[in-house]
Amino acid sequence: METGSPPMSAQILIVDDEAGIRQMLSFTLGGDGYSCTEAGDTDEAQSALTGRRPDLILLDWMLPGISGVDFARRLKRDPRTSDIPIILLTAKGEEADKVKGLDSGADDYVTKPFSTRELLARVRALLRRTRPEGDDETLQVADLRIDTRTHRVSLRDLPLELSPTEFRLLHFFVSHPERVYSRSQLLDEVWGNQSYIEERTVDVHIRRLRRILEPHGYGALIQTVRSVGYRFSTQPG
Repeated sequence: METGSPPMSAQILIVDDEAGIRQMLSFTLGGDGYSCTEAGDTDEAQSALTGRRPDLILLDWMLPGISGVDFARRLKRDPRTSDIPIILLTAKGEEADKVKGLDSGADDYVTKPFSTRELLARVRALLRRTRPEGDDETLQVADLRIDTRTHRVSLRDLPLELSPTEFRLLHFFVSHPERVYSRSQLLDEVWGNQSYIEERTVDVHIRRLRRILEPHGYGALIQTVRSVGYRFSTQPG
């Protein structure tokens, strides 16, 4: 069971076309100390984003017009919204659907129907993980630089656009070089042991992170150790 109080000022944007679900989520999250804004479709969500910036977005997959998955991709491509964590809400529970949802840029995935306790646990865990410890720390491997104070990553002085989960994963790897970690260990260290996430999620995010680093010749830094897990090398190829 999750413990600890949520950030009382945390703002959550709820995007769902069913008014009853939005009301239920607002009531549940409001009772736990969060401030909620509701949107019935992506147009309303985009308008809401021009106001107060949310700390987290709960996004339904099946929306009229633009789907939640496509909207998540749009948000992650926009530098103004790319670092807002997203939890995707959907009735699609197959592994292929989960991979597609995570590949869209979502940081977590909740399958309907879900319990309010599980949803609150995931919201708390994701908000806690938004900023890793060591805010004044700057880490560097060759030309790869991570500034944890500003949450910025650059390679050869060129900025890289990473999601919050990708940032935490890269930060952990750079902080623990040349050591092999299993998928379950990475889940505990990066996602937290209360996040109810499957080990397959690690592979999805590793693939996304490599895709970002590969054009710069740094994708090989994240090495697959067969039958064990992953290692981060400090020697670019």
